[in-house]
Amino acid sequence: MTTIRLTAAQALVRYLAAQKTPEGDTFLAGCWAIFGHGNVAGLGEALYQVRDHFPTWRGHNEQTMAHCAIAYAKQNRRRRAMAVTSSIGPGATNMVTAAALAHVNRLPVLLLPGDVFASRGPDPVLQQIEDFTDGTVSANDCFRPVSRYFDRITRPEHLLSALPRAFRVMTDPADCGPVTLSFCQDVQAEAHDYPASFFAPRVWEIRRIRPDHHELHRAVEAIRNARHPLIVAGGGVHYSDATEDLRRFAETHNIPVVETQAGKSALPWDHPLNYGPVGVTGSAAANTLAEQADVVLGIGTRFQDFTTGSRGLFKAPGRALISLNVQAHDAEKHGALPVQADARAGLTELALELSGYAPEAPPVALRTDWFEAVDPLTAAPVDSNALPTDMQVIGAVQRAARDNTVVMCAAGTMPGELHKLWKAGRPGSYHMEYGFSCMGYEIAGAMGIKMAQPDSDVICFTGDGTYMMANSELATAAMMGIAFTVVVTDNRGFGCINRLQMGTGGAEFNNLLDHAVHAQPSAIDFAAHAASMGATAVKVGSIAGMEDALSRRDAVDGPYVIVIDTDPYPSTPVGGTWWEVAVPEVSPRAEVQDARTSYEAALRARTENA
Repeated sequence: MTTIRLTAAQALVRYLAAQKTPEGDTFLAGCWAIFGHGNVAGLGEALYQVRDHFPTWRGHNEQTMAHCAIAYAKQNRRRRAMAVTSSIGPGATNMVTAAALAHVNRLPVLLLPGDVFASRGPDPVLQQIEDFTDGTVSANDCFRPVSRYFDRITRPEHLLSALPRAFRVMTDPADCGPVTLSFCQDVQAEAHDYPASFFAPRVWEIRRIRPDHHELHRAVEAIRNARHPLIVAGGGVHYSDATEDLRRFAETHNIPVVETQAGKSALPWDHPLNYGPVGVTGSAAANTLAEQADVVLGIGTRFQDFTTGSRGLFKAPGRALISLNVQAHDAEKHGALPVQADARAGLTELALELSGYAPEAPPVALRTDWFEAVDPLTAAPVDSNALPTDMQVIGAVQRAARDNTVVMCAAGTMPGELHKLWKAGRPGSYHMEYGFSCMGYEIAGAMGIKMAQPDSDVICFTGDGTYMMANSELATAAMMGIAFTVVVTDNRGFGCINRLQMGTGGAEFNNLLDHAVHAQPSAIDFAAHAASMGATAVKVGSIAGMEDALSRRDAVDGPYVIVIDTDPYPSTPVGGTWWEVAVPEVSPRAEVQDARTSYEAALRARTENA
């Protein structure tokens, strides 16, 4: 057997560079890295050796580097991914939030945190967490519950089994998610005679699981007996490349489609069978159909609480819930009839079995009434001196959107407004991280989208609160010359949670900056801050000014930041459904008491409709 003597770190990066997609690209496009003790001497030296064909990028924060990698994988529909490495200690734990985000959203990323010495010679090394009862524990054990696969590399030969397992998870549609290889820093530098065959190029095909005959039969029987079926399109439709299959299936069988946050853009917004977003941030059209549906066919969705209205939205007597999902854990949720299968394969076989089935379509008026209600909200304001609403900002961006525009967001006010109001014209043009709803994803995520699709016109919505949490990758984008547009809506605080606080009877407290205790009033100049990091930045005073600024984005090299002050109180007044947020049972506030009464009524209604 031919062997190659390499350090464990050198072996790792050589293996990474040899793993291919069916199209011939490396599955991992490269590695984000912030070096420190724990990875600079081992992985740093190894990455330097392969820099010409396996790039390393330097970010400014470990969490946001990982967010960029995750967005890259999401926009590539999980067909490619990135690696991220950190030092031990705080560098590693900074990535835990990103691992949780990838885990919730079923997105592949390879996390390579440095770890303590396997030899334990210098224990306790700088930044080492000591468990007083377990000598095998380190800070990296925090990754265990937020990783789909976790391994600690304490010997160089561990890579021979750990790396194939890691790629199996990242390329498996059912198990896909973050992989953490906790890499002891002394082991990175240790040499081993590795089999040369270990580094032979390997192509990772994405398998398509076909449905079980019995599960398929039960689902077909339920659908054939339905008079008012409904399809809920989730993110799995995109990951399976099944958007065209969904369109054909819906048209052939005359079944309306509604979309989750992850599923939005599966059908163009103006398709006659697309009844829009569903759930807590859904349209009146979609939620009316959801309430009336006698069969709900979920395709690639986890049926998360925002989708199901905290399990209170689907309420037709005798209704059946069918879950077509590649992951058995998700297919069984809510007592659904499971069809464990790839979305495209499942739709293909359902279509064959449902030949001739086509119930009466729902009324077109549901769609037209919805757009008549919300289109005025996104129109340019008549009073140009009034503080703009978030809806009007969305309208300005919508009017400036192009065929290649991708809008993205993650947390705060805008996800709900975009889900309701944004008109996505093609699959992949809407990128929302709402499984973990992680503030701080936006700017790094926009950079990842642009790296995945360099020819796209990426527009990132972010609020002032999330901008303050994670803005440093603007500097990375400026240095790397990565161009995208950031729209910062400054409502001077956490406007979304302030409205939730008020909606549950609470007094406005500690959310908007005006309601917090400060010695000096806040006066953050976001445009100047962005410019200081190398972005081109402008603050506009009106929707007309925003439209003018958006029209100039092609003339900007690198990141372009547009800041606008907005009103923190208004939100889209139509659509939506109940979302369970526990209201205090005892409070001296009459508003809280009234909210508790409404909460208990909603709980009773859900129980009665179960």
